[in-house]
Amino acid sequence: MKSDPDKPPAPAGQSWTSRLGRARHDLRNPLSEILGFSEILQEEAAERGLQQMIPGFAAIHQSAARIFAEVNHWLNPDTVRMTPESFHELEQTIQSLSQRIISAAESLSEKCDELENNWVGDDLLRIEGAARRLRDLAPPLLHELADSFAGKGRQSEDDTTASAPGDAPTETSFVRDLEGEPGAVSGSLLIVDDAETNRALLARRLRRQGYTVSLAENGRQALEKLRARRFDLVLLDVIMPEMGGYHVLEKMKLDAELRHIPVIMISALDDLEMLARCIQRGAEDYLAKPFDPVLLGARIGSSLEKKRLHDQEQRTYRALVQSQEHLAAELAEAAAYVKSLLPAPLAGEVNADWRFIPSSQLGGDAFGYHWLDADHFAIYLLDVCSHGVGAALLSISVMNILRSQTLPGADFRNPGQVLSALSRTFPMERQNNLYFTMWYGVFDKVTRQLSYASGGHPPAILIAGPDRADAQVEKLRSPGPPVGTFPDDAFPNQQTTLRAFNRLFVFSDGAYEVVRRDGSMLTLDEFINHLSDRIRSDSSGLDATLAYLEKTRGSALFEDDLALVEVSFP
Repeated sequence: MKSDPDKPPAPAGQSWTSRLGRARHDLRNPLSEILGFSEILQEEAAERGLQQMIPGFAAIHQSAARIFAEVNHWLNPDTVRMTPESFHELEQTIQSLSQRIISAAESLSEKCDELENNWVGDDLLRIEGAARRLRDLAPPLLHELADSFAGKGRQSEDDTTASAPGDAPTETSFVRDLEGEPGAVSGSLLIVDDAETNRALLARRLRRQGYTVSLAENGRQALEKLRARRFDLVLLDVIMPEMGGYHVLEKMKLDAELRHIPVIMISALDDLEMLARCIQRGAEDYLAKPFDPVLLGARIGSSLEKKRLHDQEQRTYRALVQSQEHLAAELAEAAAYVKSLLPAPLAGEVNADWRFIPSSQLGGDAFGYHWLDADHFAIYLLDVCSHGVGAALLSISVMNILRSQTLPGADFRNPGQVLSALSRTFPMERQNNLYFTMWYGVFDKVTRQLSYASGGHPPAILIAGPDRADAQVEKLRSPGPPVGTFPDDAFPNQQTTLRAFNRLFVFSDGAYEVVRRDGSMLTLDEFINHLSDRIRSDSSGLDATLAYLEKTRGSALFEDDLALVEVSFP
């Protein structure tokens, strides 16, 4: 008789119930073998066309089923209390029907010899052996129960509870990604049972249903196999030597590689408290021995379908992560390309510097400056209305046109003409509804005139005067819609004359639409005041402005692209 090392001491007063439960368990084990093999043999005899064998197998199954029903009825605590003589009646029933099963198995074996077809010989030997074990087990087991019930030879409560069967079933789980169609009868199953006949019986039935089956005879071997290959499902016996089922289940659920494998507990022991513990610990389901073929198939199919859906979710998640990583790499590459188009700082006839802090997404901010000819210097900055690859491609296209000066119908020394030509060239209807804001200015070094035009863009800020101390702020903005929204609209030019001291700031809205930690947003006027204060204090250039914005934000990360260009004309 097996004992379960995972079994905690039974509560006081539970020893009698535990003894009855163990008796049912021990008698059901050989009955499970007889019922299972006789069912399979009936099916296989029909498949082979051996109709004359079916009544014999059916008679064996009928006798075993009757014993099973009697065991469940008479070894019930309520029944025993009412009729203590039930132990003797049950013993007589088991003895009589077991002998009938043995005789039927022997007769069928002789019939196979007559037919010269011994395909069923090993299974009949298993049935006969199980019936003999059942016949020999019943008398001492039931006599002990009868004596215990009558108060004879009763052990102490402590001894009784210490030897009670374990209520901690072992859950083994199977892990493997199902590749078949939903609901298909397929999967790799691991059967864990210390009884060789039980393993053979269950494997036989499941292989007939199309499953791939592996076997383990104890919990330690089960864990080794689970870690060596992938399974879809584990059928795990509750009571086993070396390592009980509940112990195996615990180890699986603590293992990141095994915890998602579904486990169905199997046992001839009907300890509901133990089974509840297994379900709470993560077991998928429970099957009682002997197995009903329809119920067995349904429980396994349901568990495999849940596993298939879980694996499908995991594959989808992994594919999504890989896709996001791939996209992030491509966006980073695109951002690096956009940055490579930006101009180098200048010093000399024109001094120019810039800071560009891209947001977490690829954006549409871009800017540039260059000499159009010996006397005219262009400065421009654009901001596409969206983020992502489409916005970046649009800004790159505009930048390349401006750098190469290949815009039909536009004099690049005339800001208004440039914006009008760009609006006709890039109407939003042909750019996936993308448009952009822009500021474009041209400095004439002979006249020291700065001409400019803007389309929906924040004003450029000019801080100029006879010297640094008397420099005043001027907002350089002209009326005009975002570029691409109304291709036929004009963009008027504006002009200003540069003083001896001057600083020109051109920027995107990301430079001042900075959200503070308290949720408020920096205003354009606050940003302009900072620029003015910085110029008057002669502080250290654009790094001081960047530090101011990071302090305002409370972070070095910004929600939008931040583009800021500073130019001076000595």
